[in-house]
Amino acid sequence: MRRREFITLLGGAGAAWPLATRAQQPTMPVIGFLNSQSPDVLSEVLRGFRQGLKETGFVEGNNVAIEYRWAENQTDRLPALAVDLVRRQVAVIAAMDSPSAEVAKAATTTITIVFITGGDPVRDGLVASLARPGGNLTGVNFFAADLAAKRLGLLRELVPQAARIAVLVNPAHASITEATLRDVEVTARAMGVQVQVLNASTGREISEAFASLVRDRRDALLVGGGPFINARRVQLALLAGRYGIPAIYTGRIYVEAGGLISYGASLPDAWHQVGVYTGRILKGAKPLDLPVLQASKFEMVINAETARMLGLTVPPSLLARADEVIE
Repeated sequence: MRRREFITLLGGAGAAWPLATRAQQPTMPVIGFLNSQSPDVLSEVLRGFRQGLKETGFVEGNNVAIEYRWAENQTDRLPALAVDLVRRQVAVIAAMDSPSAEVAKAATTTITIVFITGGDPVRDGLVASLARPGGNLTGVNFFAADLAAKRLGLLRELVPQAARIAVLVNPAHASITEATLRDVEVTARAMGVQVQVLNASTGREISEAFASLVRDRRDALLVGGGPFINARRVQLALLAGRYGIPAIYTGRIYVEAGGLISYGASLPDAWHQVGVYTGRILKGAKPLDLPVLQASKFEMVINAETARMLGLTVPPSLLARADEVIE
């Protein structure tokens, strides 16, 4: 064979090698990630999700890809975002709050959905039962609503003279609102506490709710959960401080924003559990075989600076039980 022909043949073979190599590489699975909020406020809990994936053998950018879809606190965008993930034929959808879980379920019956919700996933129609979810969904329940009675007790312990307490909820999130009010009303009657329900689905309505509770001389405030209220946590903390209202919230992100006290499931831990389940689905597990998990780690966080600003002395018994006191 002449030298020129040999070089031409060698060059052609070399050009074909990358194609052959690529053809032999396994396709990287893609996770569809759906959330109604924005990434800037969820960086810590997102690390929990990625850590859960890592523990099951999946590292983003290495052997798994994640398509993120954030609704930026505009829940009306969620259906289109969910449909887009289904159209892209992702391997699994991680629906990272209650509204996302609901629209993801409506968007597909074939792609497995791993959800996280603060409501009751059975009552909300996400799964048939906690032990055997059925269908294409499973996930984690972190009890955002069912801890309302516990929060009322902590609020009364912190402000023992509080006899007239307001409860702020978002009526647009019916499942969490109903569960919150059901728990609070039963506990309030047992305590002899008078409860006033305040509804808010917009920032303006939150401001109006605070004006109302000040006008009606309420002693304290219990703030319900849900993505919208989470997104307004800075406004809530500022208004509570401005009007001198002791308030309790569903999670530490409120206290980090200047809120007084919170009690709820550890969201980084709950998102970590979702990451583990997502990894197991990628490895072939079926949602039917993965029971809905209950959040197992709960935390109470107190902002000591806010307490001082409100003129409150936190009881030593409460400080001793707190998981963290922010100075």
